[in-house]
Amino acid sequence: MSLATETSLAAETGLAAETAAPPPPVATELSPHTRRLLHDPVVPMLLRMAWPNILIMLAQASTGLIETWWVSHLGNDALAGMALVFPPVMLMQMISAGAMGGGISSAIARALGAGRRDDADALVLHAVVINIVLGLAFALLVLSFGRPLYRAMGGEGAALEAALAYSNVVFAGNILLWLMNGLASVIRGTGNMLVPALVICAGIVFLVPLSPLLIFGFGPIPALGVAGGGTALVLYYTGGTIVLGWYILSGRNLARFRWVSLRWPIFRDILRIGAVGAITSLLTNVTIGLATALVSGAAGIDAVAGFGTGARLEYLLIPLVFGLGAPLVALVGTNIGAGHQDRALRIALIGGGISFALTETVGLVAAFWPEAWLALFSAEPATIATGSAYLRIVGPVYGFFGLGLSLYFASQGAGRLFWPIASGFARLFIAIGLGWVALRLTGSLNWFFAALALGLVAYGLMMVGAVKSGTWFRR
Repeated sequence: MSLATETSLAAETGLAAETAAPPPPVATELSPHTRRLLHDPVVPMLLRMAWPNILIMLAQASTGLIETWWVSHLGNDALAGMALVFPPVMLMQMISAGAMGGGISSAIARALGAGRRDDADALVLHAVVINIVLGLAFALLVLSFGRPLYRAMGGEGAALEAALAYSNVVFAGNILLWLMNGLASVIRGTGNMLVPALVICAGIVFLVPLSPLLIFGFGPIPALGVAGGGTALVLYYTGGTIVLGWYILSGRNLARFRWVSLRWPIFRDILRIGAVGAITSLLTNVTIGLATALVSGAAGIDAVAGFGTGARLEYLLIPLVFGLGAPLVALVGTNIGAGHQDRALRIALIGGGISFALTETVGLVAAFWPEAWLALFSAEPATIATGSAYLRIVGPVYGFFGLGLSLYFASQGAGRLFWPIASGFARLFIAIGLGWVALRLTGSLNWFFAALALGLVAYGLMMVGAVKSGTWFRR
C-alpha cells in the first residue's frame, strides 16, 4: 500500500496525529511522575508499569475460566451457549477497555506530556459521557437483536436459549462495564497502572465465590443457572465503577474530574483514536464469530463447543497483552506529546517483543497439551477432538497475535491507527476467506484452522513491519 494511500485515508478519518510538530512541553507543568515516563530506562519502567496489569489480567482471565468451568456442569448446551455469547461480550471488553479506553488514555497521556493539565482534566468528563452513551447504545442493540445474532452464529435449541439467558443479563448491565473501563482508562492515562489493578483484583475476590452461588443457589438464594454467572458479572462491574469513580472524584488522580462545557474538539481527541480503534476490535470479534458459524455448519454443536473453548484461550491472550498494552499507550503517548519520537518507537518495539514471548509461550504449551485445557470444560469426544485440532494448529502462532496486538496499543498512543485496521482486515480476509475456500474444497476443519493460523501470522508481521518503518511519523 502506498504512502499516498495511507496519507489520504488518515486525512479522511482524522487519524493524522499530533506527531509531526508536537507542542513543546511546558516544563513547569510537568509532574515528577510524567518526567519519569519521559526519561527513565525503558525496560525496567515498562516492566514496572506492566506487572500489576499482567497480574490482574491473568487473575481476571482466571475468573472467566472458573465461570466457564461452573457453567460446564450445567451441560454441553450451556457451554455452547456461553461460547456463542463470548464474542459479543469480549467485543464490549475490547472496545470499552482497549479501543475507546486506549483513546482516553492516549489523549490524557499526550495532554500531560505536553504540559496541558487543563485539557487533561476536561478529558475526564468527556470520557464519561462517551462511555455512557456507547454503553447504552450497544446494550439496546444486543437486547433487541440477540436472538437473530446468536442464531446466525449457529445457535439453536437449548444452546440458543442458554445464550440468551446469559446475554440478556450481561447486556442489561453493559453501561456499568463501559463506565468501569472508562474510569480505569482515565487513571491509566496518567501512567498509574496500580490503582485500576488493585480495584479489579478486589472485585475478582468478590466475583469468584459469587458466581457459583448465583448459578447453583444456596439456602434462600435461588439457582439462576447460566444467568447467575451474568448476574455476578454485573455486580462486579457495579462495584468497580463505584470505587474507581470515588478515586477520581476524591482528587487523588493526576487528571481530575471537573464540570466543564462539553466541546467537540475534546470529544474528537478521544474518538479519532477510540472509534477507529473499535474497528480493530470489531474485526477480531467478527473473525471469531464467522469462524464459529463456519465450524457449526461443517461439524455441528459439539464441534462449536470445542472450537469455542479452544478459541477462548486466544481471547484470554487479549487481557494478557492488555497488561503490557495499557502502559504502552501511556508511555508512547506521553513521549510523543513531549516530542521524543525515537524513544516512543523504541518503547513500542520492546513492548512488542515482550508480548510475543509471553503469548508464544502460552500457545506452545496449549499446542503440546491441548487436552489439559479442554478436559476442564467437557468430556465429549467431538468437543475434545475439535478443540485439540484448533490448539495444535493455531496455538504455535499465538505469538504473532500478541505481537500485533501490543503494537496496536502502541499505535493508539501514537494516534496512528491506519495499519492496525489494515492488518485486521488482512487477517479477516485470510482466515475467513481462505478458510471458507478450504472447507468447501476439503471439508476438513484442519485446513480451516490452518487458514486461521495464517491470518494471525500476517497480522503480526504487517504490524511490526509498519511500525519499524516509521509510519507513525509520516504525514
